[in-house]
Amino acid sequence: MLDYSFTYGELELFILVLVRVTSFIFIAPFFSMTNTPRMVRIGLSFFISILLFNVLPHDPVHYETLIQYSGIVIKEVLTGLLIGLGANLCMLIVNFAGHIADMEMGLSMVSLMDPSTRDNVTISGIYYNYTVMLMLLISGLHRYLIQALAQTYTLIPINGQVFHDNKLINGIISFMGDYVLIGFRICLPIFAVMIILNAILGILAKVSPQLNMFAVGIQIKVLTGLSILFLSSVMLPDAADLIFKQMKHMVVTMVEALS
Repeated sequence: MLDYSFTYGELELFILVLVRVTSFIFIAPFFSMTNTPRMVRIGLSFFISILLFNVLPHDPVHYETLIQYSGIVIKEVLTGLLIGLGANLCMLIVNFAGHIADMEMGLSMVSLMDPSTRDNVTISGIYYNYTVMLMLLISGLHRYLIQALAQTYTLIPINGQVFHDNKLINGIISFMGDYVLIGFRICLPIFAVMIILNAILGILAKVSPQLNMFAVGIQIKVLTGLSILFLSSVMLPDAADLIFKQMKHMVVTMVEALS
């Protein structure tokens, strides 16, 4: 027979583990996609919490009142959210790259509802998002996220959070610079070709003023942009590797800001 008996101290500790894991799962990349059923995310959080609870030291949680215990729960929620947010911010890079690419191709006014985020994104943004996400999953993104979450209990024990505002702000500022840099590196082939194409169309407009370069240029930009988007697909594995490295850096930064 299975023994389901437990003490109140173990229940309090398990609730704190469950709170951090659930907060992380509901905001981390891939797990937080809205097309993943909530019951699946809740069940995954519950079973991961059971596994972590069995390997963590069962040290008692020291508190005197219910308000103090509620404060510990809030700190665990913030810990899970910040660590998951650090990883989730990196997935916004591909949406930025898609927006720049569509703006250059003349498709910036065409937006679609992304079912995973429920935001209006451009066509190239959806293409980059799902392609890069697929490559990250093949490279083991989900395993890394769960492993990183488990290792946070070594660096940030329960009720051991120390919030360093300076490290958190500096990490976010550093990420914004990398955000723009990596985004432009992803859409650089389209951006460079469109600059050359605009120069050519400008020369043709001066040479042949009777031609309607506006009508001709829109069609040429769309066809050229889609062709370059197709040809530059071989570069997406390198882009996914850059995002993966940036994601690891942001997770480490968030953990250092809380430890």
